[in-house]
Amino acid sequence: MICRVCDSPRLELALDLGFQPWCNHFLRPEELGREPVYPLRLVHCADCLTAQLDFTVPKEVMFADHTYLSGVTRSLSEHFREVAEEVERRFGTEVSQRSVLDIGSNDGTQLKQFQALGYDVLGVESSATAARMALAAGVPTLRAFFNQETARQIGRQFSIINAAGVFFHLEELHSAAEGIRELLRPDGVFVVQFLYMKRIVENGAFDQIYHEHLLYYNLRTLEVLLQRHGLAMFDARRAPIHGGSVIAFAGHRGRRPPSARLRQLWAAEDAEQANELSTYQAFAERLARHRERDRRFLEETRRQGKVVFGLGAPAKGNTLLNYFGIGPDLVHCLVERNPLRRGLYSPGRHIPIILEEDVRQPPDVYYVLAWNFRREILERYAAQRAAGVEFYFPIQPRDDA
Repeated sequence: MICRVCDSPRLELALDLGFQPWCNHFLRPEELGREPVYPLRLVHCADCLTAQLDFTVPKEVMFADHTYLSGVTRSLSEHFREVAEEVERRFGTEVSQRSVLDIGSNDGTQLKQFQALGYDVLGVESSATAARMALAAGVPTLRAFFNQETARQIGRQFSIINAAGVFFHLEELHSAAEGIRELLRPDGVFVVQFLYMKRIVENGAFDQIYHEHLLYYNLRTLEVLLQRHGLAMFDARRAPIHGGSVIAFAGHRGRRPPSARLRQLWAAEDAEQANELSTYQAFAERLARHRERDRRFLEETRRQGKVVFGLGAPAKGNTLLNYFGIGPDLVHCLVERNPLRRGLYSPGRHIPIILEEDVRQPPDVYYVLAWNFRREILERYAAQRAAGVEFYFPIQPRDDA
């Protein structure tokens, strides 16, 4: 394998999470026991310093019709509203056309926010179910994988191109980056929303490493990719969503100078050695202690005769469940809000999924897999907390961003 970003062959192992199933392949009862597994290994490029997976599950397997929906969580919808309002406030009068392309637009949650501000919108979404939902909600959506060929089929430029939680998914990375460059108007802004690898390491949030996430960007490493395709970052900010993300703003190279805020973020990465192999190796060593701690907690809870439910069935939760070896003997079921996952089973560990509305008797403990929505969860379950239900968060971000 060569580096996904710079083509270097100098890749070194940083973290091995074993063989795991594709984490978004929630199983129907008849599929139990018939699922493939794939290596889940993080490697580090000695040249451009990008962290990435060394194995690719084909995009047609992962994204043709997955069950993830953006609109299920209030926190994410509010985040998308804030992003749209920020773009309008900063660039609404600066760009020459009020148009937005959203790559990986899912059920249209982000584009609805731009529509409300008067933008002409188009989404590109590979999942058939999510694309149908967006179209039914009045969001123009092209069902396709985004790459340079798709960009040329679209055939028009946009003032704003958004990629929320998708730019690290791209198997056809360089083709997609060229497509973005071609579709971005000369004065346009490319908004990249991504999990911040620096925060993943700081939070111990190894569960955010899974097969859909092929690349793990910091600001320095993302800039390497953008520069290769004639683009450049000019600003960025941290955001609390998903336990620590970055909203980066880029444009055609040479169009806008880097902001003081961006230069400070770059300097912090350098000072803290955020892109060094040694930092990732230390991260890997911490995970063994993390696994022992959580298994002790769940096994002791079982010995006490208490019932444990998982709260949420996010894709990332399956990395944790499979790496920790947590199955239905320790966690009886996973409680979800996404109706597409009703009656399914988690990949690998085969824990049954029930909907929140179908829970008749609360458990003694909720093992919270959707930990990135901590504030929303604690508010929604305030009555159960007051009644003595324990909420255990296996990942606890150090701060809001």
